[in-house]
Amino acid sequence: MDAAGKSTGAKYECLLFDLDDTLYPMSSGLNSACRKNIEEYMLQHLDIEESEVPRVCLELYREYGTTMAGLKALGHGFDDDEFHAYVHGRLPYDALKPDLVLRHLLLSMPQRKIIFTNADKAHAAQVLSSLCLEDCFEGIICFETLNPPQLEPVDFVTSPDEGGIESASKATAMDYAGNNLSPKSPILCKPSVEAIEAALRIANVDPQKTLFFDDSARNIASGKAAGLHTVIVGSSEMVPGADHVLRSIHNIREAIPEIWEGEEEQQLEQFIQSIAVETVVRA
Repeated sequence: MDAAGKSTGAKYECLLFDLDDTLYPMSSGLNSACRKNIEEYMLQHLDIEESEVPRVCLELYREYGTTMAGLKALGHGFDDDEFHAYVHGRLPYDALKPDLVLRHLLLSMPQRKIIFTNADKAHAAQVLSSLCLEDCFEGIICFETLNPPQLEPVDFVTSPDEGGIESASKATAMDYAGNNLSPKSPILCKPSVEAIEAALRIANVDPQKTLFFDDSARNIASGKAAGLHTVIVGSSEMVPGADHVLRSIHNIREAIPEIWEGEEEQQLEQFIQSIAVETVVRA
């Protein structure tokens, strides 16, 4: 769909992008810095034994999708904003540079484009600003969107199209990943199928017409379980539930040219119309 909400004839109507290690490579160092900050927070604020912190951090991440979700599930009652400020507020964002190649690609895509991240909104805004991509997306679905203080999700997506959304698949990620997801946590986040279904409702998109980009194999499996078309990013091999694989986010046009289907026809039609108008004027 174009900016006015009109169909362009493209195969997909919405592109749903993960943020960290998807729009920029893991080699940036933000991932390892974030893990270090999480471990420091656990040690300094949650009184977890120093020798146990790395193991607990990793196990909770694997079990619950994020270490934060695992800590909440274990009953730690820390403040969400305080945690995010400590973990993300000290990240080396200067390691991220403007990505004009990706910017050009994103702006050339006719579909709605939305960020879907487990991180908080401030972190998402900082990453997009550092990459010079802040105006390439319609909105951000983030931690606060799925875990607001009130009962109903906060909608950070700007003016989603009106209309219903088809029911997402009730299959579990086990169908694709071969392992069960974690026990319930107070935090709603990927790779929970419920989190992905909630994001689809908030964005008001049809999963069958949405392409989901993520670097996590678990998130890809859950995205497929929710009915999405899926793209694993930063990998050279397919993973269960993935429809496409991208070694780098910059390879989108070569790997998934159907994103631009209908655009060339539309541009040709506009060109023909402009010639027709010019011919009439000259006549």
